[in-house]
Amino acid sequence: MNSRERVEKAFGKQDGLPDRPPMQFDLCRKLLEDFGKRYNMEVDYSNSYYEDLTYRISANKLRTTMGSDAVVVGGTVADDFTPEPWGEEATLNEFGMAMKPTELYMEVVSCPLEHVKTPADVKAYNYPDPNAPGRYEKARRDIEIFGSDYFVIGDCELSIFELAWHLTGMEKYMLDLAMDEPWIDTLNDRVEEWTLGIAKNLVELGVDAIWFGEDLGTQTSMLISPDMWRQRFKHRYERMIKELRKINPEIIIIMHSDGAVAPLIEDFIEMGIEVYNPVQPNVPGSDPQELQDKYGGRINFFGGIDQQELLPSGDKDALQAEIKRRAGIMGKEGGYLMAPAHIIQSDTSPEMVQAMIDTIMAL
Repeated sequence: MNSRERVEKAFGKQDGLPDRPPMQFDLCRKLLEDFGKRYNMEVDYSNSYYEDLTYRISANKLRTTMGSDAVVVGGTVADDFTPEPWGEEATLNEFGMAMKPTELYMEVVSCPLEHVKTPADVKAYNYPDPNAPGRYEKARRDIEIFGSDYFVIGDCELSIFELAWHLTGMEKYMLDLAMDEPWIDTLNDRVEEWTLGIAKNLVELGVDAIWFGEDLGTQTSMLISPDMWRQRFKHRYERMIKELRKINPEIIIIMHSDGAVAPLIEDFIEMGIEVYNPVQPNVPGSDPQELQDKYGGRINFFGGIDQQELLPSGDKDALQAEIKRRAGIMGKEGGYLMAPAHIIQSDTSPEMVQAMIDTIMAL
């Protein structure tokens, strides 16, 4: 079977079981460049409107050559956008966030709405246009190239909560959310409008799934209470999903959240979300057997391979054992797209990445 069939069988969109759990992975720039040299292949970058997402939607040719069963596409910066310098080391992205590189990630060091006080302040902010010229040219190209043989995921991460606090700063957003300041709903309306605009364009282009996402959890608990999420955000996702299924009733919805967010999985199922990602290991509520026992057959899983400790450790035997364990629990009867729980960063060696790929392909 080809890669597309493998993922569709895992997600229950075709009858029967996949020949092995399908695989997807994202690599940081350093690893992409390293594997580009190994495969004698130029790395093709798709520059996202939020920098870390660039590595979700880039290098689809390289990653499929390496073994990925899925490609990821998304909105890029508009044709007429040029990053502007900010201070000595940062640049302003399309949202006006000042982004500074660190050892592993890009960090937001200044937020365009950090002084917001009223709904009028939110309305006065100049939001990017989700329909701007050039934003979907690379997505359209990759869907045409890979869509017949590979499962195509449309990336819309930083969907509402996380995009909103990146615009204002986390402390301000969280405090004013708790205080029910009137500008909060106005901002949430605007970021929902942006995300739905991106998602609609990708569904119309023909992606197989939409990947919503925002990190709602820490290593030990949720960032906000489950009740607050249900009150302030759940209906927004239900509204967006309804609109997307008017365009394509078969679109698969993936929900991403890092951290200990198991209290929301029943909500995800109720909302019609079919895939939960990244199944972050080593946090409460993410034991694979427990998840399979509670939710197997009602929602599919995507992720689960530890990139915080296991992949950087260099211990290939432990990596192989963990992959086989997870495949035996979560992928025994389908329902599992194997992947690291995050973009693999430069603290992981290329040899460990290759060991992960080889182990999954040999299952």
